[in-house]
Amino acid sequence: MTRTMQPFNPMEATMSTISPNNAKKAIVIGGSLGGLFAGNMLRTAGWEADIYERSEHDLDSRGGGIVLQPDVVEVFRRSGIDTAHMDLGVASRLRTTWRKDGSIQNRSPAAQTQTSWSLIYTTMKDAFGDDHYHRGKKLIEIKEDPDTKEVTAIFADGSTSRGDLLIGADGNGSTVRQLFWPDNKPTYAGYLAWRGLVSENAVPEDAKELLGNFDFANHHGKTGGSHMLGYLVPGEGNDTRKGHRFYNWVWYRTVDGETLTDIMTDKEGRARGFSIPEGKLRDQWVTHVNSDADDYLPANFRAMVKATQHPFAQAIRDLTVDTMVKGRVILVGDAAFIPRPHTAASTSKAAFNAILLAEALKKYPDDPDAALKAWMPQQLMLGRQLYHQGTSAGNHLLFQL
Repeated sequence: MTRTMQPFNPMEATMSTISPNNAKKAIVIGGSLGGLFAGNMLRTAGWEADIYERSEHDLDSRGGGIVLQPDVVEVFRRSGIDTAHMDLGVASRLRTTWRKDGSIQNRSPAAQTQTSWSLIYTTMKDAFGDDHYHRGKKLIEIKEDPDTKEVTAIFADGSTSRGDLLIGADGNGSTVRQLFWPDNKPTYAGYLAWRGLVSENAVPEDAKELLGNFDFANHHGKTGGSHMLGYLVPGEGNDTRKGHRFYNWVWYRTVDGETLTDIMTDKEGRARGFSIPEGKLRDQWVTHVNSDADDYLPANFRAMVKATQHPFAQAIRDLTVDTMVKGRVILVGDAAFIPRPHTAASTSKAAFNAILLAEALKKYPDDPDAALKAWMPQQLMLGRQLYHQGTSAGNHLLFQL
């Protein structure tokens, strides 16, 4: 992968993406939530947008429980989605902290809605449509024309796309960031999140008290190194009916780097880096999670962990950048800042980035550079704020710092 600054040769193009009506055109790299937020919001600013996703298939993150935030709902609304007649998730009324012995340490009102990655993805994907969503497009190079400032994305299959703006919305392993921000790399925070889903009708008796009051439940390890939380989310097909939902649990555990590498090597011996999906975790680590549950968790959470057929894992990492704009190439969402999940704001941050980008481009319809200059300061402020908030919370919960 290389970053180059050279004029674009039209004869190189194998994919025509220049708009016949001379509308401004954006190239969005990454077809997950950040890319879909950006693509939908750019259209509200009168821009054309094409999204390029490296996977050849529709994305799937069945286990991605997300606390629904107002910025996400606002993207839905601006995309023309009738949220008033849409079930957006599962409501919880209380936040309950459980002691190791199974007694309640604290219970307080904390109304919120938990949704799923799948519900947000399918809603945004349907709003964007298929015509300008391109699968199987692995970015390998970006070229900028120093005279016109146009940007060209070059993909591994030899196709190219040319536009007035390129948006890196390709997540925490961003190729765009690797090309234009090579010195900014995520760092491992010293702990991972074991995760799991249990169908509501398969929740064991010992764990059903976690469901009864529609709680957002959690447990803090007294000596650090362990923090657990869980809540209901939509089930298969984004079903929010009682009995059809999933219980989503997340268990943070400190793990050294060498052990993490072993955990992230899947059943086929493939190194997965920093995330291992459902069904790919080796049996020895499934056994390890169940054994650890006996030692660290209250009976209700312990039962929920053991009822999970296919636990999975994600390493917790930190990332900040000093700038989100380099010429006409920008970063949004987790490509720019990875806030720790304790903020419950990663998805919301990507939505906010997209909303304000569209507003800036509306304000400066003929001057993308002025729009980007106006857009970036508030985005940097938010990213840094969430970075510090998440780091502080995680270090306190897991390392008692």
